[in-house]
Amino acid sequence: MNYLIDLLIRGQRNFIHFSRIAIFIVMAWIGGLKVFQYEADGIVPFVANSPFMSFFYSQEAPEYQQYKNPEGKTVVKNIEWHQANNTYVFSYGLGTVIIVIGLLTLAGIWSAKPGMIGGLLTVIMSVVTLSFLITTPEVYVPNLGGDFPTPHHGFPYLSGAGRLVLKDVIMMAAGLIVAAEAAQRLRA
Repeated sequence: MNYLIDLLIRGQRNFIHFSRIAIFIVMAWIGGLKVFQYEADGIVPFVANSPFMSFFYSQEAPEYQQYKNPEGKTVVKNIEWHQANNTYVFSYGLGTVIIVIGLLTLAGIWSAKPGMIGGLLTVIMSVVTLSFLITTPEVYVPNLGGDFPTPHHGFPYLSGAGRLVLKDVIMMAAGLIVAAEAAQRLRA
């Protein structure tokens, strides 16, 4: 048991660097996917309902509900609507920002200042993402009605989108840890 404790203590700095690498992987992957139509279409409910981002779109919520493209399916009239809505342009910009945050965070392995900035930007991004739990109806299981309506809908029953958003609590914590460690190096 003492060996394990000593191993964990000695590895702490490497574990913090591993957190930086993990943040980078998530940011680069998700940011990179923002150039694809299905990913851009998928973020529309979050952006359209967000008081922080809805102004990037030309159409107001909930109009987007009529133009949802199922993942892997191409519906030309829906794509045309998304083009007019600025869905794709916004998604490209957002993807770029997310990748830059990931790169800054990763750079913290070698340089404290960009690492601290990347960690803090990860925290800010996570706060915005977690706000979707308040602003986006699609994060909760809907009441689909029918003959046997499920009693398990609405808050606190998270949909797939809601479970994805909730995971940003971990990103926020990791961002704080890597930013704090970088700040400590800057102070020294």
